[in-house]
Amino acid sequence: MGKLPSTSRAPTSANPVRPDGLTVASYYFGNYHPGDARNTRLKGADWSEWELVKAARPRFPGHEQPKVPLWGHRDESDPQVMAQKIDAAADHGVDAFIFDWYYYNDGPFLDRPIDEGFLKAPNNQRLKFAFMWANHDWVDIHPYRRGAPARLLYPGEVTPAGFARIADHVIRHYFAHPSYWWVDGKPYFSFYDLTKLLQSFGSVAATRAALDAFRAQARAAGLPGLHLNAVVWGRAVLPVEQTPADPAQLVRDLGFDSVTSYVWIHHVGLGELQTDYNRVRDAYLDYWDKAERQFDVPYYPNVTMGWDSSPRAAQDQAFGDFGYPFMNMIGNNTPENFRQALELTRQRLMARPAASRIFNINCWNEWTEGSYLEPDTVHGLKYLEAIAAVFPPAGSARRVRP
Repeated sequence: MGKLPSTSRAPTSANPVRPDGLTVASYYFGNYHPGDARNTRLKGADWSEWELVKAARPRFPGHEQPKVPLWGHRDESDPQVMAQKIDAAADHGVDAFIFDWYYYNDGPFLDRPIDEGFLKAPNNQRLKFAFMWANHDWVDIHPYRRGAPARLLYPGEVTPAGFARIADHVIRHYFAHPSYWWVDGKPYFSFYDLTKLLQSFGSVAATRAALDAFRAQARAAGLPGLHLNAVVWGRAVLPVEQTPADPAQLVRDLGFDSVTSYVWIHHVGLGELQTDYNRVRDAYLDYWDKAERQFDVPYYPNVTMGWDSSPRAAQDQAFGDFGYPFMNMIGNNTPENFRQALELTRQRLMARPAASRIFNINCWNEWTEGSYLEPDTVHGLKYLEAIAAVFPPAGSARRVRP
């Protein structure tokens, strides 16, 4: 592989650097566009996960379903639609989208919002983007019928040759883009499922060798290396997830540069049908304290907007806490409570060195899991306004809490 063009030097910031050094990233789940090749084969050309959003129904008194997007059920692979998202994110203090990025042995999945949406949006210089390789098994849960076997569609485990193709693809096509997010002077690339990663290579030593080769390949292409991040959790959520026995030792052995979380419920159980948001928050903050002690590398915390996976459950079946997506929810996740969680996160981050003042939000658009920043017809832009109030965009004065 030859050298990348001169743009492989560290990109300039998409937004002005905040004087406090904080970086606000938001996960982005890209299954809200028609015409994806895999979805077309399975469900038809016009299908997207918007169909589950539209079909959702209240499952108990006071249950707020269906969620109705203020912007409509729009095609995220359209550059103009993505441009609206980019402007809204940048205007409200979000610095980066971390795309849930799918690539299996036989090729990519859900990449059109990135390749056709974000990268062709006329304003993509306003926002950074990065990838979390969502290397988990993809099972047929759109929707899921309780009691049915979890039908495996696309295995998360890849061959060593498949991983080499993935490494080559991201280095060639994304890391040199001027809006790609770099951490500590290197492109950021995150791994969702450490268990599947290990299964792909068969041993810790072989996995470490593959990651070292990935870094070397990036350097050979003219990049300064890679910032490799591991998503860790203590509780499985999806029916195919498995928790590593000793994540701290595994992170150490594999040589990751940092660790993070995807969602609060990877660390906190939901004991009631509508578990109070602030109780979940406080339990997660306890986990954050533990993670700071447990891991030898920086831990980038998470703020979760909410949780309600009922749209992915068959709507004609009785609902209860039976296992994903029939499971308990987070309740009382008002914009004000979300803002308070952001305030607590900011306070903790400001006690850190500036270089590690990074956190992520779940999620920009997990509509079918009840965790989204995009405006709906009930709350409008209030969740985005909460971010702007606590983490104002660079160049603007921090707002005073009323």
